[in-house]
This record gives sequence, C-alpha cells and structure tokens, in this order.
Amino acid sequence: MKFKFFNDTGRVVSIHPATLTHGCEVDQSPIQPLEERLFILPPDTYPWVKMWDYGEKIGLQILVSPTRD
Repeated sequence: MKFKFFNDTGRVVSIHPATLTHGCEVDQSPIQPLEERLFILPPDTYPWVKMWDYGEKIGLQILVSPTRD
C-alpha cells in the first residue's frame, strides 16, 4: 500500500523514527513545505497517521504506522 503526504503546513515536518520501526519505507529527510512524500506500507495494511507540534525547538513531526483491521 502507498500513502502520500502533502505538506501544506508551511513548516518543515520531520519523520518520527517509529515510522520505520513500525514497517514503513520512506525517505527520512525532513519534508519541506509544499513537498509530497510517499510512504510504502506492508501489504494488507492502511496508514494510521499522527502529527505532533513540538514547538520551535523540534518542530512538526509525523508518525505513519501500518495498521490492520
């Protein structure tokens, strides 16, 4: 399964490390404003997505975790 995230936040979004340990394949570089990023999930899963705002020090961070019903 593929999941595309489009960064329309106007801020840089980093990838939470658990995204990889949960089984997604993704370019780990920060997602720039107006950039699209493709997440590859294992077969027969769908994306569970959460974003945190850690303020100025860390910024926005996205977690994409493959989930099954």
